[in-house]
Amino acid sequence: MKKIILFFAMSLALVSCKNEKDAKEETTKEVKEEIAYASFGKEIDDANALSPALMVERYEGLKVGDTINTKMTGTINSVCSKKGCWMRLDVGNDKEVFVRFKDYGFFMPLNAEGEVVVNGKAFVTETTVDELRHYAEDDGKSEEEIAAITEPKFEYKFLADGVLLKQ
Repeated sequence: MKKIILFFAMSLALVSCKNEKDAKEETTKEVKEEIAYASFGKEIDDANALSPALMVERYEGLKVGDTINTKMTGTINSVCSKKGCWMRLDVGNDKEVFVRFKDYGFFMPLNAEGEVVVNGKAFVTETTVDELRHYAEDDGKSEEEIAAITEPKFEYKFLADGVLLKQ
């Protein structure tokens, strides 16, 4: 009798595990849904892109002059309003990454917004007052805002060779 009860208990456990496995497979299939991107520059994919939080950790380990080849995700805060020749990405905690495009080989749409994946070189630098004022002008800032820029700024930067813009 004990063997029969044990046999039924094991059979029930196997059926339960199989149903749980089927449910996990269905969930996985749903998550692997294709994300549509507009591609700019070099053809890239979104595999192995670092999250903004992980990218900030990498940036914090860099000194001026260091570079790392990487791929990261971020949310667009702003795009150059004149040509789309740069963009600023929000990486959380009031931090931004300033992204330019390799050899000015491509530009972003002036109205670009949302999530992106960028591939290229990450580095840190101290941006001069003149450059900061130039970028503020490109960003459509007022003369008062531009004049208020009086000190260089330590910035996270990125030279992208490819960008995916989530659609």
